[in-house]
Amino acid sequence: MKRLTSVLASAFAVILLFGCTANEQAGQETKKKAKETAGEQVLRLNNENEPTSFDPPIGFNNVSWQALNNLMEGLTRLGADHEPEAASAEKWNISDDGKTYTFTIRDDAKWSNGDPLTAGDFEYAWKRLLDPKTGSSAAFLGYFIEGGEAFNSGKGSKDDVKVKAVDEKTLKVTLESPQQSFLSIVANPAFFPVPQKIAEDNPKWHEEAATFVGNGPFKLAEWKHDESFTMVKSDTYWDRDTVKLDKVTWAMVDDRNTDYQMFESNELDTAYVPAEMSEKLMGSDEVKVFDQAGLYFYRFNVNKEPFQNEKIRKAFAMAVDQQEIVDYVTKNGEKPARGFVSPGIKGPNGKDFREEGGDLLKYNADEAKQLLEKGMKEENYEKLPAVTLTYSTKPEHKKMAEAVQQKLKSTLGVDVKLANMEWNTFLEEQKALKFQFSQSSFLADYADPINFLESFQTGNAMNRTGWGNSEYDELIKAAKNEADEEKRTELLHQAEELLFEGMPIIPIHFYNQVHLEKENVKGIVRHPVGYIELKWAEKTS
Repeated sequence: MKRLTSVLASAFAVILLFGCTANEQAGQETKKKAKETAGEQVLRLNNENEPTSFDPPIGFNNVSWQALNNLMEGLTRLGADHEPEAASAEKWNISDDGKTYTFTIRDDAKWSNGDPLTAGDFEYAWKRLLDPKTGSSAAFLGYFIEGGEAFNSGKGSKDDVKVKAVDEKTLKVTLESPQQSFLSIVANPAFFPVPQKIAEDNPKWHEEAATFVGNGPFKLAEWKHDESFTMVKSDTYWDRDTVKLDKVTWAMVDDRNTDYQMFESNELDTAYVPAEMSEKLMGSDEVKVFDQAGLYFYRFNVNKEPFQNEKIRKAFAMAVDQQEIVDYVTKNGEKPARGFVSPGIKGPNGKDFREEGGDLLKYNADEAKQLLEKGMKEENYEKLPAVTLTYSTKPEHKKMAEAVQQKLKSTLGVDVKLANMEWNTFLEEQKALKFQFSQSSFLADYADPINFLESFQTGNAMNRTGWGNSEYDELIKAAKNEADEEKRTELLHQAEELLFEGMPIIPIHFYNQVHLEKENVKGIVRHPVGYIELKWAEKTS
């Protein structure tokens, strides 16, 4: 343990020195942008990285949907209590069998260019989400819609997808089976509308502030790629009287120590708590802790040696001590992850799904060594093939990778090489299954265990491990079609157990959201499903 602490302390010293130097210019630029007009409410945030895309089905990640959730709006929006409420749709009717929803779009719902928002914009967007040509990682969310999976998998047509604009303001959707979470699901940015006329005229409409069109509380005023972007209060938003902020500026500083320094120097109104400062800061009035449904984990590529062997995967997983990592590396009060579904999701009996499922993985050095030996014998390995752990370039990912590297060495005697890569490139390479062993994370799109588990179906775009199990696929399919909630929950517990029998992953810790906020900032809502809500935020003088 002393060795781990020493290594991390040295790493932190180097990171801090580099972060201060490399981000000095970014901090100066943010200072310039932070000059506020008298009387304006300007909130200053840090997005850390360049958004992948502001095209809703493509920007399916944290660095895109944080802003996108405030630039656009779906039929519903999650309220301050994290429950869905009326948004672009003012009302809806649900059929007696629970499968057909008829939404009525508000008459005063408009795009930021003044065009009316129509039901056709939703039909176009949802079918585009499911179109295999779009290549959206979020397409699986639309499989609840009748005909959605068939269209996305190339076995059906767009016309068979049961989403229909009945008229300018009426959208009718038929589901494969009743879904309790559907109104929450359609609040997700993947289901935001797309302005059909503009998108067809200019396929790159979402790439620049000058051409971007949204329908949310804010509109995109400026986008300096890889540097910053700025949103201003929308004058066409149907509920604009509720919005108190005049402007939101977003820096792109990916070093969290620099992020903290910018908060201290009043260049940012919110910041992350660096792990090295957590013990000092956690009692501060400026620290806010929010729930978050998701986890940090590692993926094995089961198509690359030596991880084609299940026993070797389990050996690596059992050799990592999750409790040690949250105590000595992250240090932000996270819970160690010994399953994949986060705590806090209640089943029909009122019990927590994670508590019912129990621990599916535990640190066990002796068993890990035995499994590695057995796995190597099965593969006729005299020496384990070289192993490289790849992570995206960020100090906290590096610290985590170094801790895992050291633990695998001390427990199994395995030398693991480390490699890092810029985020957007890393993401594309991981999707293409080019990594052997890589860092990852999952943030829930809606509060339901199936959202966590459906990603590991065979061939799912979110799987990124090459692992597949026909029994697992059938359990997920059955759960999606099961109307009895207790039976459905049992199917999902069985699926999670199968996932851990196959062990294509190593879970590390469940997320929470720990943020510093200036005392004059009020009303920021951070949903457990991962995106930020600024509609009700304000900044007092």
